Amino acid sequence: MTVIIRTEERRAVPRPANDPYAEVVVGGLKTACLGRDRMSAMMVDDCFKVRRGERAPKLVFASNGHAIAFAATNARFREVFETADIVHADGQPVVMGSRLAGTPIPERSATTDFIHDACKAAAQTGLSVFLLGATENVSARCAEVLAARYPGLKIAGRRNGYFKREDEAAICDEINASGADILFVGLSVPFEYEFCVRNKARIRSGWVVTCGGCYNFITGDYRRAPTWMQKYALEWLYRLVREPKRLFWRYAVTNPLALALIVLNSHGLKPAKADPFAPEVDKVVALRARRVR
Repeated sequence: MTVIIRTEERRAVPRPANDPYAEVVVGGLKTACLGRDRMSAMMVDDCFKVRRGERAPKLVFASNGHAIAFAATNARFREVFETADIVHADGQPVVMGSRLAGTPIPERSATTDFIHDACKAAAQTGLSVFLLGATENVSARCAEVLAARYPGLKIAGRRNGYFKREDEAAICDEINASGADILFVGLSVPFEYEFCVRNKARIRSGWVVTCGGCYNFITGDYRRAPTWMQKYALEWLYRLVREPKRLFWRYAVTNPLALALIVLNSHGLKPAKADPFAPEVDKVVALRARRVR
């Protein structure tokens, strides 16, 4: 079989990106068994396919204790959340729950980490990003930090998160006019999920990724917990100590409920079928890698 490889494809995917992957139900939410490298590769592959008109954009949502508890107590939120094309393990408890269920997620893909993975991959492959959300000041500084940290990264545009629902059509037009391949939406829960679902048919970016307060972490306004606390699912405690007035009731209510749901409502799903074309894809990827070098 003759395989034709376009230039953009040679730059895009370092490994078979969209082979079938397993999923697991953790806390009642179906979650992808994907690590950060695999997510980045899938993102690049999907974005180039959307550019060529070969597939529709994907909504990428994040599962953590807050989302699990909210989905269990709010039917509307659950309906919105389940519209996602990919749900990834934003919280370490989700990873731990997948292990209890016997279908382990390889690692946590915290959005605060993945946004850096995505921007690095975008800079390397010529993709562009649009930042939606946060205050005007944080949005501007976040764009500056990312552009400086990842040379070659194209910031197609940005907009703060203060707008009315009737402004959404114009905002989507602005995003589309920018040509952004990846749209990050940081509007807080549940608004960012609702925005994505309402406007999925309007937005033409390859991946639409919810990212909560990530921009504030990038600018340094928020600080991450020490690595050991992240590893042992204690990041919530670090945040609680830093912001007790704002976060006490949130964690007092959501943590016990999320923990109970993860223990009682987590189970594996049927593993994905093997891709019969995987060997041929391996050959193509190896050829891409040689040409890139």
